[in-house]
Amino acid sequence: MNHEVTFLPTGKKTVIRAGTTVLEAARKAGVHIPTRCAGKASCLMCKITINSEDSGISMPTTAEEYKLGPLLASGTRLSCQARVMGKAAVIVPEDPLKAAVRRQLERQAEEDLW
Repeated sequence: MNHEVTFLPTGKKTVIRAGTTVLEAARKAGVHIPTRCAGKASCLMCKITINSEDSGISMPTTAEEYKLGPLLASGTRLSCQARVMGKAAVIVPEDPLKAAVRRQLERQAEEDLW
């Protein structure tokens, strides 16, 4: 069975088979999620946020429970471990460098108004 995954804030979507990891779905959709460990839940770089528990994403794995601990309660998951089981929307954090550039550009735009 195939399911649609939406990646926020970009709004990019893809349709993938049930059981595919969110990381694999992101690659198919052209959404960059950084990782160094090749999906082994050891680098913790591929964190995403799930909007709700009934989002169509699998329950946390033992590796996620161990690595993320209390962050799981706020919806944080590892995209290399979370599997798509139904229609889902996930939030991919903004790259820190891009966020810094965006904030600087916003500040400059505000200053230009004065």
